[in-house]
Amino acid sequence: MIVVTTPTGQIGRRVLELLLDATDSGAGSGIRVIVRDPARLPERVRARVEVVRGSHADPAVLKEACEGVDRMFWLVPPSPRADSVEGHFRDFTEPLRAVVGDQGVRRVVGVSSLGRSVAVDAGQISASLAMDEAIAGMGVHYRALCPPFLMENLLGQAESIREAGAFFLALDRDRVLRTCATGDIAATAVRLLLDDSWTGQEDVPLVGPDDLSPEGMARVISEVLDRPVRVRQTSCAEYKATMLRYGASEAWAQGLADMTEALNSRGFYGVDAPRTPQYAPTGFRQWCQEVLRPAVLA
Repeated sequence: MIVVTTPTGQIGRRVLELLLDATDSGAGSGIRVIVRDPARLPERVRARVEVVRGSHADPAVLKEACEGVDRMFWLVPPSPRADSVEGHFRDFTEPLRAVVGDQGVRRVVGVSSLGRSVAVDAGQISASLAMDEAIAGMGVHYRALCPPFLMENLLGQAESIREAGAFFLALDRDRVLRTCATGDIAATAVRLLLDDSWTGQEDVPLVGPDDLSPEGMARVISEVLDRPVRVRQTSCAEYKATMLRYGASEAWAQGLADMTEALNSRGFYGVDAPRTPQYAPTGFRQWCQEVLRPAVLA
């Protein structure tokens, strides 16, 4: 039995879809999901999975969901109004100890980030890496999926790209920024969830094939959309102020600013991150054609 967290989220939804496809082909296993609002699951999905309602930060919900489960897809959802970034990740991770120790969960595939050993004082990235250390310390077999900048982060700026011909980043616009498509994260997660041969704890970097800076990304977007698109570099302080205007807590907004400052100053999403085509084959141009272009033109 496999339990899937965040089954209505950007990555978790795709993980669930791929697992159901595997079940159709005879390669799958029983699937259980933890979801706050089951109505957000498509009816065809609800008919094929076991549903446990609630949050996987709730120990009782997690215990119920993990009864008879040996594999888990784990993702801590963002919470922009959280009072503490570290506390938010800890509140989700601590209940996992009981189900690993008592409920029989043997393998966990989690979504984390590149940057181990260098992402110090890096906001949400540091909290995610601390989560990995905590899970690995539980003795469970663990694979931490470690992508850099997610291509899907640009989808939130589809309107700006369409209306103003611009997107905004607080990252250095002339330095290589490694990227990854969330579809590649999901595909790698599913391969691991369906494989019962791996053991121990390891990171799995997911780094796409491109050597693009944000300016290079803007050129690709311009070519795919057949219209000029530019990137505007903002400061970390401006980024924080924007997040606060959109309702983020002081702690969450500061964490994002710290994360961006760390990326700029230490470059751990940069050119030194080796590509991993076996796990992250999707190029930025392909993603723009298949995902960003339809979103911008919608």
